[in-house]
Amino acid sequence: MTITAPAPLDLRDADFGPEPAGAAWHSVCSLHDLEPNWGEAALVAGRQVALFRLPTDQVFAVEQRDPATEAHVMARGIVGSRGERHTIASPLHKQVYDLATGERLDAPGAPIAAFPARVVDGIVQIAA
Repeated sequence: MTITAPAPLDLRDADFGPEPAGAAWHSVCSLHDLEPNWGEAALVAGRQVALFRLPTDQVFAVEQRDPATEAHVMARGIVGSRGERHTIASPLHKQVYDLATGERLDAPGAPIAAFPARVVDGIVQIAA
């Protein structure tokens, strides 16, 4: 019996979210500047943003500010999942947020701002 792995998806030019009205796409960094499953902070259009790259090269962006504590720490959060939803847990009190929507998943509470992200020609872009 031969086991073969599926071909990797080429997501370098994939669009991972619609551009919100009034927002512009901002080039932030190279995709390869982001380590899979680790966060990085960036200043995008005057806002602190936490960027996360998954092993599939899908990129997410959320506000760097933790809604529960007001501390700018979300890039140091814990990347995970709940079912099919990719998540980030605050490094301070471990509140869990959906990376795509910003919805708080562990308990009722304030959401975190989530920003559309895409990769174009190997460059990560955020709509803000």
